[in-house]
Amino acid sequence: MKHTRSWIVLFALVATAAVASVPETAAPQARALDTEVQALKDEVLDLNRELFMLEEELLFPANTQVAVFVSMDVGEFFALDSVQLTLDGKAVSKYLYTERETSALYRGGVHRLYLGNLKAGDHELVAIFTGAGPHERDYRRGATLKFSKGVGAKFVELAISDRASKQQPEFLVREWE
Repeated sequence: MKHTRSWIVLFALVATAAVASVPETAAPQARALDTEVQALKDEVLDLNRELFMLEEELLFPANTQVAVFVSMDVGEFFALDSVQLTLDGKAVSKYLYTERETSALYRGGVHRLYLGNLKAGDHELVAIFTGAGPHERDYRRGATLKFSKGVGAKFVELAISDRASKQQPEFLVREWE
């Protein structure tokens, strides 16, 4: 399906270049052609959007889907560098965050770290957080969640928050209902 999308985008680019190379003496015809090309480009974009959604549905059906998200609050006691995610003992995701991405997380953003398929049954998710902790020291902590996957999608949040009473970061793993 990715090849199909590439061909669609390539078609739109070639059509745009063809209109740009029309001589000025054919201005009225060029405008009509430009209008047609714009309409075709809009149709191509709609088709591309539909293909993407169909691809997502085929690759990750709702009854086997599992998604893991990362969120943060203030970040006074922890500066996130990376997250490693294992599911049932198998590494499924590693992500290195940029300064801009962590800034977005501090402002309430949520990052989808993993999207995959998982059969029904009991599973274990382990997340390893790496970054700078209190007093600018290297910090590496893990959080674990044992959960049961039933029919339907499963959503899990890896939440990083500050615990002011202990002046330490807190790493929570929770299921979304």
